[in-house]
Amino acid sequence: MHDHDNYTNKNILLLLENKTEEFDDRIALGIKSYLGWKELSFKGVGILSRRLANYLIKIGVEKGDKVAILSESMPEWGATLFANVLAGAITVPLDIKLTMYELTSILSDCLPKVLLVSSAYLDKALELQKNIASIEHIVVIDDTAPKSEFPSLYTIADEPDRKWRHRAPNKTALIIYTSGTTGNPKGVEITFKNVISQLDSITKAFQFGSNDQMLSILPMNHLFELTVGFLSFLNFGTSIYYSKSLKPKDLFKVLQEKQITFMIVVPAFAKLLKAGIESEISQMKPLRKAVFSAMYQIAKYMPQCAKRVMFRKIHQKFGGRFKGMISGGAPLDLSVAKFFNNIGITVYQGYGLTEASPIISVETANKRRLGSVGPVINSVTAKIDPETGELLVKGDGIMKGYYNKPELTAETITPDGWLHTGDIARIDKDGFIFITGRIKNMIVLSGGKKVFPEEVESVLEKTDKFDEVCVFGANRQGGQKDGTEDVCVAILPSEKLLETCENEGQIEKAVRAEVKQLSQRLASYKRPLTIFVVEEPMPRTATRKIKRNDVKKMVLK
Repeated sequence: MHDHDNYTNKNILLLLENKTEEFDDRIALGIKSYLGWKELSFKGVGILSRRLANYLIKIGVEKGDKVAILSESMPEWGATLFANVLAGAITVPLDIKLTMYELTSILSDCLPKVLLVSSAYLDKALELQKNIASIEHIVVIDDTAPKSEFPSLYTIADEPDRKWRHRAPNKTALIIYTSGTTGNPKGVEITFKNVISQLDSITKAFQFGSNDQMLSILPMNHLFELTVGFLSFLNFGTSIYYSKSLKPKDLFKVLQEKQITFMIVVPAFAKLLKAGIESEISQMKPLRKAVFSAMYQIAKYMPQCAKRVMFRKIHQKFGGRFKGMISGGAPLDLSVAKFFNNIGITVYQGYGLTEASPIISVETANKRRLGSVGPVINSVTAKIDPETGELLVKGDGIMKGYYNKPELTAETITPDGWLHTGDIARIDKDGFIFITGRIKNMIVLSGGKKVFPEEVESVLEKTDKFDEVCVFGANRQGGQKDGTEDVCVAILPSEKLLETCENEGQIEKAVRAEVKQLSQRLASYKRPLTIFVVEEPMPRTATRKIKRNDVKKMVLK
């Protein structure tokens, strides 16, 4: 992939061929298990991919058939993706956290011929096969297959390569089922051209190379992880490591052992890391704590290299070579971005949608602005709809459409190719995008005023008395004008608040007092009128966003 300007003629097959030769014995993918490290070289990924591709063709996979993957992150996951491409199949990555009901509804929508699974999900796969007649074969992708009667990636034979199946750039490479939607599953069709345009843009936006090591923590069925965290980094020749445990203390071990330089994260994870560091700081002796906070104040004015020296202890915890992370999937709290930037770890905020395969914009080393999600990548054009304030985008990354849903596709993409993002945004004079709210979640008050739940949440979250906050609109009881709502909030109180209360009445009272106090910061019409106190954590999507509609149904029962 050397000619970056004409990527529509390129294909992922050539990427695999070129990279496995170029990087050969360098580690491509590794995972830490209780037996130590298991690693695959670029050459090894190539061997496994070809072995499985031959097998898929042999068992009757035709061009355009669907092959689904149900597995936790592991080196073999990536090899199966390339195998599907070589065999001409469409890959359907599945979220391992979904229930049987959800998986059945997705697989009934796309009807795969083959299910590729890790041994941990073999029983689930057998159950699914009973429900879905299209699944003719199950192949286990790791080497710990307990039931030996199943073909596994490590037991099928190596055979001479069959003729690989090239598919045109506009053909579907992946169907990604998106989370957070109500009712029927929505399969986003991503083409080869979509993927290659993303690779090209990321290659232009970031300078990574074969001396970088990346730690992957997001699920592989997430397109952000697949196109950026997986394909783009392999394209750079970077080694990618996975960890079976996502506890910060285990991850810090991986960061140290493998001298990790970069990560792709969701904001919730960045927040977790920040909390981990802060709890260590809080245990310091008073003098050290005072020195730390003095340095932290000065650091704002220092270059990155100086910060790395000033906070050497923290950097050692990260393995000593850690440079930064890209955060996407949800809005990043400004305080988290500031904290990391201040100690010499750069957080690049990105923004995208599965429907845009997925990156639309991202901050880069020389294009950063606090609070923004960066300028658009080079394959995307963006504009703001003057009527609604909605961000519309166009470019080579825009999906082919929703699988089997032409009406929904037509509602989402305009006839001349602009994708409705559903996000309200502004673009400043230098092209930086600032996301200010979601159209879908918008609450319309009886006075015609509009409230974005995100804005109210960001104020109510600034307390240690609440663990989770979800704001939504609900119709008023009584004869108000149709379609208008009141601002409501569901709150999960924290241990800290519960410890100070003796009964439910006190909890309710304390929550109300805190909401009242915090919402002084908001225009009076934005303040929640109804407060629901919940006892259980709220339902979330795969990318850890709270499912607003589900919370609403839950509390309004």
